[in-house]
Amino acid sequence: MTTRIVQPFLIITVMVAGLATPALHAQEPPLQIDHYVPVVSTAPSMKGETAQIYVRERTLATTSLRGDNLAGQVVLFIHGAGTPAEVAFDPPADGYSWMAHHAEAGFDTFSMDTTGYGRSTRPHVMNDICNLSVQQQEAFVPALLDTPCEPSYAFGATTIESDWHDIDAVVDYLRELRDVQQVHLVGWSLGGPRAAGYTARHPEKVASVVLLAPAYSRRRSVDPPASVPVPGPAFTKQSHADFTANWARQASCAGQFDPAVSDAVWGAMLESDPVGATWGSGVRRAPRTAIWGWGQDAVAGTKNPMLLVAGILDAQVPASRVTEMYEDLGAERKVLLDLGCASHNAMWEVNAPILFDASLQWLRDGSVDGMESGVVKKGYYE
Repeated sequence: MTTRIVQPFLIITVMVAGLATPALHAQEPPLQIDHYVPVVSTAPSMKGETAQIYVRERTLATTSLRGDNLAGQVVLFIHGAGTPAEVAFDPPADGYSWMAHHAEAGFDTFSMDTTGYGRSTRPHVMNDICNLSVQQQEAFVPALLDTPCEPSYAFGATTIESDWHDIDAVVDYLRELRDVQQVHLVGWSLGGPRAAGYTARHPEKVASVVLLAPAYSRRRSVDPPASVPVPGPAFTKQSHADFTANWARQASCAGQFDPAVSDAVWGAMLESDPVGATWGSGVRRAPRTAIWGWGQDAVAGTKNPMLLVAGILDAQVPASRVTEMYEDLGAERKVLLDLGCASHNAMWEVNAPILFDASLQWLRDGSVDGMESGVVKKGYYE
């Protein structure tokens, strides 16, 4: 097997936050092992420079020691448009770590931040507040800015192609690290185009896929925009008020989420962005990413087994769009989980155990409740 990864960094943490999901009663908490994978960037804002891609591993010591016997047990989680992967999939809230849940079941789980997110290298243009949109700059007037300012870099910082390049580097690293031919992919939101778009281009490297609220559009262009990099803001920001308001508008079920979990997620968000945490009352930054090449034709041509999850209360990626992807998907083995009482943030909500269990079944058995194809409806309460 060939790999372009050279001398990655590795940090092992024995005691970690975001501990075990109680239902599995593991005898030991999963380890946290931090990897940094170097890749020559293709992101327009730092093309040709070396980026360090942050990869978090959660695994039982007994799992990682199996070494050459991990075929079918390696899972890579890929984040969406704003929240870095270690926050999305491994928050410091007991029982809400998707990664720890699967690690306790014997999987070797990894998450990655593409360029510009979390603990991965951020293009320097993201340190200039003037590279936000004028509208988003207004939030910092007059605390940090006298008036909105002109950008020093007036283009999107990353593209879907540069994300796929980062993902390929990490997938090859994991294949080499664990001596496996394929990995499973789990994606959320914009992690749909990232994970499934990558799968369409490298199906031989992917065993199966789980997508929560994949940001699918039948009308998405196959071809890149006429001008790349794409003109406009380099990156975006989200404040605590933005975060809570967006979630609240999707929470019509009583007790749908615990405010303490929301607080833990936001705290982890700021911890992952020490620069953004100093802007005003603290913001989470994310690169603006141009997307193309993952539309109806690419989805129809994808044969890898796939579990799609649609939260019925999702106001960001409506359930109807996930249903359209299910209908268009070319895989013979495909299941759509219709998840009641769930927003775009389903993995941090009351029905997270249903989501985690269905995902685990899919990765382990290739089915959900014995179904290899069809629609499964769960999480609806009287």
